[in-house]
Amino acid sequence: MYSFTSRIRFSEVDTHLNLTLGSVIDYFQDCSTFHSEAVGMNIARLSAMKRAWILSSWQIVPVRLPKLGEKVTVSTWPYAFKGFFGYRNFTMTGEDGECLVYANSIWIYLDTETGRPVKVDEEQKTSFPLEEKFPMEYADRKICVPEEMEEQESFQVAKHHLDINHHVNNAQYIKMAEEYLPEGFALKEMQTEYKKAAMLHDVIVPRVAREDGRLTVALTDAGGSPYAVMVFQPKTKETRVQEYTGAKTE
Repeated sequence: MYSFTSRIRFSEVDTHLNLTLGSVIDYFQDCSTFHSEAVGMNIARLSAMKRAWILSSWQIVPVRLPKLGEKVTVSTWPYAFKGFFGYRNFTMTGEDGECLVYANSIWIYLDTETGRPVKVDEEQKTSFPLEEKFPMEYADRKICVPEEMEEQESFQVAKHHLDINHHVNNAQYIKMAEEYLPEGFALKEMQTEYKKAAMLHDVIVPRVAREDGRLTVALTDAGGSPYAVMVFQPKTKETRVQEYTGAKTE
């Protein structure tokens, strides 16, 4: 397991002083990058090997989003390698050890010369020893997209959306999709499936569907082919009452 500590900054919170979901993902991505740096599998090393880890999907469950000024510990560890897939858990905990956010992620090991997935090699497995899988309800990495979705106003990819690979950063897609959440939406769980990379000046067409309180956002190209798909599951009324009162069901 790799961990680092931090404190929630003003630049990372929303209008209610809660850490934003996009900032949670920034913390998690930073943690996995720090882990790679710590074991000698940094960006330079992978580049020399003509390899890269590409994020395929997220499943993030916020138990309670920390507030401005709270001290947190962010942790990550791999729990499985299967073919060209790598599986990695994340947690964010408070000073008292309370689990604030937990997550599952699935990654694809890529040959950067061919652009095709390759089987995870022994050097990766040795560098990242497997640990116990986090006890959570695991969702399928594939998201079922509703047939009928409402098209929103399109926009162009800007420079500030890009990462070092000149693709839209993984967290940026979630920040884009959050714009369509209704005010006061209480998030139970968020899932993301990444389909293809958007690049500078690409046009993104958001398509949105609302079903039983759940919000699905597909960020697509002009032809409707998705770059990324997000599903935001709301907390039930019962769950919100339990959190407010501290009550528990048997």
